[in-house]
Amino acid sequence: MKKKPEFHGSDLEKIADYYHLNKENIILFGANVNPLGLSGQVKKDLAEHLDIISSYPDRDYTDLKKAIAAYTNTSPEHIVVGNGSTELISLLISQRAPKRALLLGPTYSEYARELNLVGGTLEYYNLKEEQDFRLDISDLTDTLKSDIDLLIICNPNNPTSSAISTADMKKLLTVCRSLGIFVMIDETYIEFAPESTSLSAVSLVPEFDNFMVIRGVSKFFAAPGLRFGYGLTSNQAFLQTLLTHQNPWSLNSVGAYAGERMLKDTDYIKKTWTLIDSERTRMCTELSGLDTVKIYPAYANFVLVRILKEGLTSFDVFEKAIHQNLMIRDCSSFKSLNGEYVRFCIMNPEDNDRLLDVFRSL
Repeated sequence: MKKKPEFHGSDLEKIADYYHLNKENIILFGANVNPLGLSGQVKKDLAEHLDIISSYPDRDYTDLKKAIAAYTNTSPEHIVVGNGSTELISLLISQRAPKRALLLGPTYSEYARELNLVGGTLEYYNLKEEQDFRLDISDLTDTLKSDIDLLIICNPNNPTSSAISTADMKKLLTVCRSLGIFVMIDETYIEFAPESTSLSAVSLVPEFDNFMVIRGVSKFFAAPGLRFGYGLTSNQAFLQTLLTHQNPWSLNSVGAYAGERMLKDTDYIKKTWTLIDSERTRMCTELSGLDTVKIYPAYANFVLVRILKEGLTSFDVFEKAIHQNLMIRDCSSFKSLNGEYVRFCIMNPEDNDRLLDVFRSL
């Protein structure tokens, strides 16, 4: 029996080679990146200022931190910047060096990889399918014990697209503070959330010093290659620890320059949110009328889909889509996600229509 290949959401070259496809023709429904691509204004600014490569960036990233502070409505003194959110996740975990960590699952595998490197015990608190992967905040707080050093949360969560409200996060941080638990909150997808929702923990930074919010520009600003991320915490002692162990000039001149301008590009931000919100609503409405799949409330720019048709696997659906040059994510590799699931992100309307046709044909 032929072994089923395993692909990550970003394995474009590997997938194109395996299926003998032209990678330029593949629509990346698995990468969760803004379909608008890089801001036109940022492209123009970069093209006109490429000579910044000839200079070191400001070691303190003063102007960039001011831009982040204005964008997030917080203080520059609470901010650290880095070489993508991945560097900051790695720094946080290595410096907290938890002996026992709790991870809200199913979720992004990079957290587990970093935790394994520091040699601590890793446990999962799994969101429940029968609750549409919504967190039962009371059940989680009842589970927490003082021997947990670190709690890791992705909000909105990948791959479930579920989210925790700011009010519930405040309850959770209060309990964690009383137990001496530090919390890492990855808000990579927060900017995609519906306008009426209050999900970000940034407003809680001045009130709680037992957590850090981490964000990046890879997904919302369509700049994964820029490697610009930032973190926010009011724990000044921990912030200094991070800075002490971080390589100097971790973010290059281009990243610092472009990052500052991305956060100020209000036209691009509004256009992105409008596209994602309208298409997410349309696609979820269409899919909810099919009896072959189940969808879950989506707060990020992607939707988790459970395959209900008997005998049909997530890999079958992945292959049906890839043969149409549509690359979705087979979620069978996500730890503790039991069942047949696929995930797709919101793309341009004409591409979304093609994917809807695939689901209608199941």
